[in-house]
Parts: sequence; C-alpha cells; structure tokens
Amino acid sequence: MIQKLTNNYSNAIKAIKQAILRSRYQAAAAVNREMLSLYFGIGEYISRNSRDGFWGTNAIENISEQLQKELPGLRGFSATNMKRMRLFFEAWENVFANCQIASDKICQLTTGKLKNDDSNRPLLTDELQVLDNQIVIIRPLITDDLRADEINCFQAVSFTHHYEIIHKTNTLDERLFYIEQCAKGFWSVEKLRYNLKSNLYNQQGSMINNFVKTISQADFRGKALRAFKDEYLVDFVNIEDPDEEDEREIENQIVRNIKKFILTLGTDFTFIGNQYRLIVDKREFFVDLLFFNRRLQSLVAIDLKTKDFKPEYVGKMNFYLSALDEFVKMPHENPSIGIILCKEKSNKIVEFAFRDTSKPMGVATYRTARELPPEYKGILPDVEKLKEILSEQ
Repeated sequence: MIQKLTNNYSNAIKAIKQAILRSRYQAAAAVNREMLSLYFGIGEYISRNSRDGFWGTNAIENISEQLQKELPGLRGFSATNMKRMRLFFEAWENVFANCQIASDKICQLTTGKLKNDDSNRPLLTDELQVLDNQIVIIRPLITDDLRADEINCFQAVSFTHHYEIIHKTNTLDERLFYIEQCAKGFWSVEKLRYNLKSNLYNQQGSMINNFVKTISQADFRGKALRAFKDEYLVDFVNIEDPDEEDEREIENQIVRNIKKFILTLGTDFTFIGNQYRLIVDKREFFVDLLFFNRRLQSLVAIDLKTKDFKPEYVGKMNFYLSALDEFVKMPHENPSIGIILCKEKSNKIVEFAFRDTSKPMGVATYRTARELPPEYKGILPDVEKLKEILSEQ
C-alpha cells in the first residue's frame, strides 16, 4: 500500500513538474516572440528616421541616454543595441510580407493622407504606437516567404543569436540554416559563434554526390545538398586495432549509440533499422542502416565500408535504392537517397563512378575515436605515458 502511494506521488510530481516546465517554456517563448516584434518595429522606426536624415548626429545615443533617465533600470536599449535593432529590421525587411504594407501605412498616417477607402477602416491600435508624430508598428513577424517551421525557429531564437547570424552571414539560406540549428539544437551564443567561425554552413553541403544530375525537383535537390556532410566524426566508435576494424562491429557500435549517431548526422533523421531486409525475386538483401529524413521526406540508406571507396560500391547502392523505391517508399515520399560511408575516398574515382548512375547518392568518410584530428594531437599523452602518470599517483 505504501509502495502504491509512493508511486502515485512520484507520478503526480512528474506530471506537475512537466506542466510547470512546459508552462515556463511557453511563457519564455511568448516573451521572445514579443521582444523580436518590438525590436523589429523599433528598428524600422530608427531606420526610417536615421537613414533618411531626419535625425541629426548622435541622435541614437541621445535617445538611448534619455530613455535610461525616463525609465530607470531599463535594459537592452543602449545606443549599440538600438543600432542592432536597426540592422535586424534592415536584414529582414524584404523577407516579411507585411513590411511594405507597414511602410505604406506609416506614410499615410504620418502625412495625414489616408485614402478614402481607409478612412473608416479600424486600425489595430494595440499594434501601433505614435512617437513624435511617427508610427512604431509592433506586429507579429509572419510572412509567406518562410515556411511555418522556419517562422517557429525564427521566433524561438534570441535577439543576440539573430544579431550574430546577421553580422556574420551573407545569404538568406545561410541565415535560415543557423537559425534552425540554434532553435533545434538549443545552441548557446558561444556555440553559435564557434560554428559561424568554422563555417559550418558551407561544410554541410560539401559531400561529393550526384544530386544535381539525379534530382530534378529544385526544392528537394536544394535540401538534399544541404543535408549531408563530407565527413562524420563517430567518436563513440572505439576499435583499438585498425587491422581488426570490421563493418559489422562498427555497425553494432553505431546501433548501440544510435542517439549520438543521429546527432552526428544532423537534424530530422529517424532511425528505421539496421540490416534492413529487402526481398527481390525471392532473394534477400540487407541495407546496413536505414533512416528516414523528415525534412527531405526521403528514405536514407547508409552502406558502411571500412576500406577505401571502390567503384563497385555504387552499383550495389543503386540496386538498394531501386528496391527501396519499389517496395518501401510511400507514394507521397521523395526518392530514396544513398550514402556510402567509407574510410577514405578519391573524389576523382567517385566522380567517374557516378557518371552513369540514375539514383541520388553520395560518398562521405568517417573518423572513429582512435583518429584524433591533427589539431588535437599532442594535447593528450600517449597510452604508455598515461600508464606512467597513473602509476605515479
């Protein structure tokens, strides 16, 4: 009886705890959405006045100083941060569909020249604030140019993250990539800065592949090109003797650490199974690892190789993909993609092997825990030195 009550209490505590954490997260998310809308609106107001010469020199500095006096303890409105708000607006001005509508409304309201058909139209007064006969528009940041999941990611990322991304990227695709990674990976600002500095975006699509030739749909092709890396660090695979490295052993270690492997692959991958059985003309064939990628809406087959890439691997993968498309792929899904994951590769040999293929596939390499990158060599002592150090303790 006591045990039953204890279990009931534990379940109750768990349920209440989850509800509290969920509520806190939703509240924090709502605050962040409102703050981004506010900063966008203020950034627009500052941009319109400072860029067009309405304000004199040091206007932003003077406004910031006066704000601090009138609202003691106000944070986030230093002159530097207000200039960042302006940059935030200007970076996204052409993306959000309601920006032009907002600009027209600013023009109409500030000049007093409302159109006849607008004179009796109710304004969203909770979204409009008058400052010195100018209009600051605080509105939800929504647009038809971004998908719903991209907008959700945008709203989930802090203003500081947004500034770092805007400041250090050049294209919309690049910006959206880092925003998604921050939102889904819960990146800290420090991790974001590191990945921006290491140019993670350009590394993502560097895997040698035949996607341009084999994928006709532009949207699917673009996503596929960004979904895979040239090299994967499977540092949870630990095989001390390279001569004993076996494909099945690596596969088993990957399956035992499937969560880590999915994090290595990237976002949106779901594990279906290993040694996935395909039956063609009453004969069995087995795919080493099979995944489904939600963003690509495509099956992803991985063939593990412990040696250097060989051209014959392509024919085998082409066969697997044909069978997957015929017997496993659902009608609404995109064609299956194959990844040959091997120890080393010659890009020229891979290019020749891909020339007459019809199925989308790529070749990437992997490193295990035994193979530290050159920049880490020398940081840790070798095994014998470690034994020596430990024996002295």
